Amino acid sequence: MLSRNTLETVDFSNNVLHSLVGPIYNVDSLKILNVSTNFCSNISKFFFSSDFKNLERLNFQNNLLGYVLPDDIDGEIFHNLESLTGLVLSKNRIPNLPENIFKSQRNLQKLDLSENIFTDITFRVSHMMHLQELDLSGNRITIVGDPITSQWESLARKQNFSVDLTENMLECNCISIKFIEWMTITNVRLKNRKKYKCMLWNRTIIALHNPRETYNLLKKHCTSYEHLEIALVSGILLFIIIIVGAVVYRYRWKLRYLYYIVKVKYSSLHSENEEEYSYMYGAFVSYADEDRMFVHNTLLQKLEIENGIELCLHKRNFLPGNDIATNITSAIHNSRRTLVIMSHNFLKSYWCMFKYNMARMESIYERRNENVLFLMFYEQMPSCDLPLNVLEMIQSKSYIEYPNDEYGDTVFWDQLVNALK
Repeated sequence: MLSRNTLETVDFSNNVLHSLVGPIYNVDSLKILNVSTNFCSNISKFFFSSDFKNLERLNFQNNLLGYVLPDDIDGEIFHNLESLTGLVLSKNRIPNLPENIFKSQRNLQKLDLSENIFTDITFRVSHMMHLQELDLSGNRITIVGDPITSQWESLARKQNFSVDLTENMLECNCISIKFIEWMTITNVRLKNRKKYKCMLWNRTIIALHNPRETYNLLKKHCTSYEHLEIALVSGILLFIIIIVGAVVYRYRWKLRYLYYIVKVKYSSLHSENEEEYSYMYGAFVSYADEDRMFVHNTLLQKLEIENGIELCLHKRNFLPGNDIATNITSAIHNSRRTLVIMSHNFLKSYWCMFKYNMARMESIYERRNENVLFLMFYEQMPSCDLPLNVLEMIQSKSYIEYPNDEYGDTVFWDQLVNALK
């Protein structure tokens, strides 16, 4: 603590004041404080007491404040320095500063942050209504974002305001094009602008003394780049759509089966264990409409009436009001077997093939490869007329052909009844 005094200038430069803890009192008259070149890496938030209220110029050049200032989120270190007009923080290895670190410096006229290691500018200056000069030279700034340039522009409309960005390797590419455009129209005085340099997208370094020319070059390049980017994204999306489409097509019957079987199960009031499941029908008969006379007159008589195998026929047993696909899936799921009356007419019918594929999926995914699907060839059909999924079926599973003679007829019905039971 100092005794009462009338000191206006204090110079502590070129010492080894590595930490400023404080608080310091009785410095009401102090206007200029120089603490440059002191290896100072710490300033406590209590050091600058309210007695520094008249301090106008503060010089912290050539210290190590980059270790402490980035953590001062609430601007407590400089909180009491409301009369500052000049602040020098150059050569302090500062990488960034919080937005509100200078919240109390409304009277600041000159802010020197040169020769630090800034890569981005985030601190607020819009409240510094008297700020005339901001020195950011000798840093690592590549681009200045819209929020900051808007603040600078606001200051430039009120007074003569300049920014020095020399010795920063600015970027001239499609990301920074808005910043380069701003340089062509800004009211901010860009100090030593003819010395500005920037790196193009191909890492070529050019002088930025004519921002308009550079902007036009970037605009031309980025337009073609955007077209390339759109084409690339479209190509990737098309590739993904093709892959997804191929997968969906490959497993289309499985996906459709899963959809309808879930729909059927959710519509049921009760769920039962597989071991205790009681089927409503002995067999679901899938046939073409052109073969209905055989099914309704002969098949129904032989299987249901004479042998007690309850059949599910779409003309008789499908619930009105339900969509066809749901009725088909429900019938297959609630039948012990699915009997397919294979014929040329069957292969031509969309819904017949739908029934066949749904029964095949039921056999694979719901009944754990149990022989649910049974094929009966109602007429002679050469293998060249059969689709691949039917050929695969008859090569791996048993099937039966409808005979034309009386003796074969008896054997046929016996075999069919045994297969369905």
